[in-house]
Amino acid sequence: MADILIVEDDLEIAENVALFLQASNFTTRHLETGEHVVETVRENEPDLILLDLMLPVMDGLECCKQIRTFSEVPIVMLTAKTQEISRLIGLEAGADDYICKPFSAPELVLRIKAILKRTQKHKAPVVEEGLLLNMDSFRLSYRGQSTELTHLEFNLFSLLYQHPQRIYSRAQILDLAYPDMRDISDRAIDSHVKNIRLKAKKIGLETNIIESVYGAGYRYVKP
Repeated sequence: MADILIVEDDLEIAENVALFLQASNFTTRHLETGEHVVETVRENEPDLILLDLMLPVMDGLECCKQIRTFSEVPIVMLTAKTQEISRLIGLEAGADDYICKPFSAPELVLRIKAILKRTQKHKAPVVEEGLLLNMDSFRLSYRGQSTELTHLEFNLFSLLYQHPQRIYSRAQILDLAYPDMRDISDRAIDSHVKNIRLKAKKIGLETNIIESVYGAGYRYVKP
């Protein structure tokens, strides 16, 4: 039974979401401000966080950034902001999904189930020429050093990694890596690729493991 942390200052929305989650056999806890979010995540380790962007004391974006310094718990941002730039900022901060208000509570529950199904799969690690991609922990390791990928980064990289040299267009990446996420855009894909490249360099991968192919898309290049 997964534990969902709801961080939402609108009590009506929070109560409605909690009722639908509990009806689907999730346990829930609720915080109205961002003040104690980080310490609550550290102490209780929820399975997923529903995080409102506009919160009193500490906004959702800052909460997300701080959580990502120590945890890869799935985070779904809730917000009234609909502009693409707002979605990109939330995703770049480490959010796994983004849903705009007003939203359908049953649809939200389905999206939560889809995220948990992907993140809780237990698969054997894939090892290739010293580069290890752990399908369970979302960790990328190389020569004794490792880094954690966010859920969205992992979806993208694991698709490319399993088919070296194959070029995937942005449209194919959207369909294959993010089939249940309607808010992912081409610009978000580019941002994830940039973040993966930076993380790879930090663990000693000197070559560019994700290559841009002009006018075509991206491909994984073995180190």
